[in-house]
Amino acid sequence: MTLLETRSLVKKYSGRTVVDGVSVTIDQRSIVGLLGRNGAGKTTSFRMIMGMISPDKGQVLFEGRDITRMAMYKRARHGIGYLSQEPSIFQRLSVRQNLMAILETMSLSRAERHRRADMLIERFSLEEVANSHGRFLSGGERRKLEIARAMVTEPSLILLDEPFSGVDPIAVEELQDEIR
Repeated sequence: MTLLETRSLVKKYSGRTVVDGVSVTIDQRSIVGLLGRNGAGKTTSFRMIMGMISPDKGQVLFEGRDITRMAMYKRARHGIGYLSQEPSIFQRLSVRQNLMAILETMSLSRAERHRRADMLIERFSLEEVANSHGRFLSGGERRKLEIARAMVTEPSLILLDEPFSGVDPIAVEELQDEIR
């Protein structure tokens, strides 16, 4: 079954076309890579799928429903997760607090929020730094936390933009296993 489909997405800035007719189909339980050189429009395509920016032309469909004009937070509630290539953790919050900040937006019991946070801390091997502030994490620990935050809502689709940038090769292998 098709989970996500984009149809001929186009985005222009100041008359310059940065995305020109991107069409993608992603089925459930699949892992798909979006490859291209720097400046090819990969991040812009992700941002259009997430609703951070609107396409000038084209459509975004999720589970067969047109979400092209749907707000980003509604897309997240429908099951689309996103990991930006830019650092996105709260620097002055601990690892646990970073996860809880996202979980607090969900209608879950307090016990369930803590259970999910604990499970992700363990799953991403962040136990030793669970109470450390984001600003004190290594690049690999920070990226693990960012991926855990993207997964905390248990999305049915997660878009990862440059997920392994700044991560050492050993940690990349661990992260790949967790993402699968």
